[in-house]
Amino acid sequence: MPPVALAGEGAAAIQFAGSFPLCDTASRCNAVPAPLALTVGADTPPPWMARASVVVLAVRDDAIRPLADSLARAGAVRPEQVVLHLSGALGQEALGPLVPSQAALGSLHPLQTIVDPERAPERLRGAWAAVEGMPRAIEAGERIAAAVGLRPFRVASRAKAVYHAGAVFASNYFVVVEAVAQRLLRHAGLSDADAWAALLPLVEGTFANLSRQQPAEALTGPVARGDVDTIARHVASLTGDDAALYRALGRAALELARKRGMDDVAAAKVADALATDLPPVLRKGRKK
Repeated sequence: MPPVALAGEGAAAIQFAGSFPLCDTASRCNAVPAPLALTVGADTPPPWMARASVVVLAVRDDAIRPLADSLARAGAVRPEQVVLHLSGALGQEALGPLVPSQAALGSLHPLQTIVDPERAPERLRGAWAAVEGMPRAIEAGERIAAAVGLRPFRVASRAKAVYHAGAVFASNYFVVVEAVAQRLLRHAGLSDADAWAALLPLVEGTFANLSRQQPAEALTGPVARGDVDTIARHVASLTGDDAALYRALGRAALELARKRGMDDVAAAKVADALATDLPPVLRKGRKK
């Protein structure tokens, strides 16, 4: 594993610190216990950067290009080096200012959510990681991912945004939907604590189903079974944003139900109860 210079102080840097050989401020390349700080706009690059084969910019998305610009102006990056960032939504284009350096540019994004930095190594092991960029950058990203215990897969630069949007739906918006459910149970008379305690076994059961099945097969509930009366009662009980969210998610659920074989007549009744149109569906064995 080549030595890596890790530039950043945020959560992403903490996740990776100590997981592979790092170059420290004394220009030695060893494992060090903490991430190395490099501020955007630094005029003089630190000496440890010159000793690294791979430079990882572990900073916020909006700080990647300014930091790359600072490094380019300082002449801190050499042609034989690889520069990666850890953004999920951005590709190698975020490192545009470093193109004249002739270094290999790319990105490595761990597909995992980590709240507690101390648990980062165990959470990263077995998780997947998106790698994109120039060929040499992809190779370096895959080596780093493997060293940390990640399972690397390649994503085209132009697909990074839609890839990351999928990750947001899977993780961030999952949390949001649970918060909405908790609030609705509170409206039904439960305290916040009791609402979440009541929902948690349901959430765990749903996750258990998803652990064994694809989403379309794991879908249950009134949309999946075509229970239009229940759907109508739900919509009538909700107001404002909650009703709009229910209908939007209901339409997405209807798409899954149709893929699973719901007939057009039943699907039309569900769509009418949701006050939405029928989502287009390409079923297996059928062409557009």
